[in-house]
Amino acid sequence: MTNIIVAFSKPEDAKSIKNIIVRNGFPVVAVCNSGAQAISSLDGLHGGIIVSGYRFGDMLYSDLRELMPREFAMLLVASARRVGDALPDGVTWLPMPLMVHDLMEALLGLDEELSRRRRAARQKPAERSEGDRQAITRAKELLMERNSMTESEAHRYIQKCSMDSGSSMVETAQKLISLMT
Repeated sequence: MTNIIVAFSKPEDAKSIKNIIVRNGFPVVAVCNSGAQAISSLDGLHGGIIVSGYRFGDMLYSDLRELMPREFAMLLVASARRVGDALPDGVTWLPMPLMVHDLMEALLGLDEELSRRRRAARQKPAERSEGDRQAITRAKELLMERNSMTESEAHRYIQKCSMDSGSSMVETAQKLISLMT
């Protein structure tokens, strides 16, 4: 479940929003009354949702959004006249007066969106360093020279050896280089 931080300048507003969220099955990890408190409560968290009011004593919601990591989404609860037309990226707006059903739907939607982003980030292959790429390229060149392979055949050969031995392609390429030179 997603980490939720409730941040409103009035403590009674923050407490009532927190109670609504908790009663509906979402965990609230922090309740804050200033932007600085909200930023400090993000430490150690790897993503989540900040349910926020428009203005704090030390900053506006837009300032808070700029200081938040990209792994966090913001749910802004404010009147239409305060928000205007343009919202920063990563901010979802709920109009006042707040309806519990709308709040829960928005939280579920943001939770789903954050889960989708985390899955996509996990599925993205890790970037290889320049040295690792050079080792693989050198091993392919040696295989192409000595065994008359095409580049794709040499690549597949390194992949297969890597899978068979249970080691990474870089380790396999380094072993091939040491054996062939």
